[in-house]
Amino acid sequence: MAFKDTILTFEDDKIRADDFTEVMMRWEAPIMEKSAEYVCESKGDILEIGFGMGICSDYIQAQGVTSHTIVEIHPQIIEKLNKWAEDKDNVTIIEGDWSSVELETYDGIFLDTFGDENLSKFKDFALSKTKSGAKVTYWNNYIYAKDEFGFDGIVFEEVTVSPDNNLYTDISEIYYMPKVVM
Repeated sequence: MAFKDTILTFEDDKIRADDFTEVMMRWEAPIMEKSAEYVCESKGDILEIGFGMGICSDYIQAQGVTSHTIVEIHPQIIEKLNKWAEDKDNVTIIEGDWSSVELETYDGIFLDTFGDENLSKFKDFALSKTKSGAKVTYWNNYIYAKDEFGFDGIVFEEVTVSPDNNLYTDISEIYYMPKVVM
């Protein structure tokens, strides 16, 4: 079953899929904050793929960016995203799969999706949807610095985290945030 067809449960500190697997958890906030700071360095046009709990979205908005485009595929999350964006004039919501919707080019891209079947397309997508010098980062679900997409010149910033028990990652104390300059 595709992620967009799962039934989600929203709790104060997490989102769970219908099989009780966590989709996102509040402990990820330090990762979201560092990711937002990085992709928003230019204060320009930012693309966020996957809204989740809106943690990174809040941090992106705090950076004072020109525009903030959010692509989300899950209908229950889209409902929460629409409510979140009601008072934000610089936010554009695009419903659908990031790999097949029409998008502009951006100064920063952050990708954090769950159950995504199109991740193999991300590098080519990023190359085609970024302006020169754009900053790109994505959720790195590994317990070490692993460049799963083969980006040139990638570096990793260590972010200290304190994860709650969960079923989606083995990350324990250090998150390796990928940093790519396009």
